[in-house]
Amino acid sequence: MRARSPVIAVAVALMVAAGCSQAPDVTRDPTGSYPPSATGIGGAPGSAEPAGGGTPVDLSARKKAAGIADCPDSAATFAPVDKGLPNVVLPCLGGGTPVRLAGLRGRPMLINVWAQWCEPCRKEAPFLSEIAGTDHSGLLIMGVDFNDPRPELAIDFAEVASWKYPQVVDEDKAISAPLQLSAIPQTLLVDANGRIVYRHAGPFQSADEIRELLQEHLGVAL
Repeated sequence: MRARSPVIAVAVALMVAAGCSQAPDVTRDPTGSYPPSATGIGGAPGSAEPAGGGTPVDLSARKKAAGIADCPDSAATFAPVDKGLPNVVLPCLGGGTPVRLAGLRGRPMLINVWAQWCEPCRKEAPFLSEIAGTDHSGLLIMGVDFNDPRPELAIDFAEVASWKYPQVVDEDKAISAPLQLSAIPQTLLVDANGRIVYRHAGPFQSADEIRELLQEHLGVAL
């Protein structure tokens, strides 16, 4: 077998370090394996219907049990800003009012793009939970469950990770092109005017790293 060239080896290492580029076949939570659950999605909003039939999963009840907050209001008709969040409307994970990203204004934001199948997302989950557990009343924290056909497992992931902040769903990768998103996790720091001031590609290594970036780029002290 011919040895892999140094250039290819470095490229592969960088891809692994940066994050996940596509969904694998296996889904797990941050600490191990999920119990058997529904596969595929469909049916009415707020439910997931198992492939091949069966009883739909009540996502709204699952979301409530997990303590995940309702999605933020984005009804204001703000026009998209240069280098800002795209004019994309995403459904709220587990049901609720959809969110128009370009309509989120008024306070600085941390928006984390993740998926329950993403290994690096599991590694950074405790750090995001720690940040969210501090007093962040002046900061909006929101997750984007990206390229994920298993909303019921996404809710389970958020519950195990103690993510109580709101979550939206981008199963169709609608933000991929406007945000030039190639891999997850990726975290956006957005100012109160909706402008993206910093992108963090790959997983965070500590909660202190997040605090330092919030202070440096948004002036938010936690």
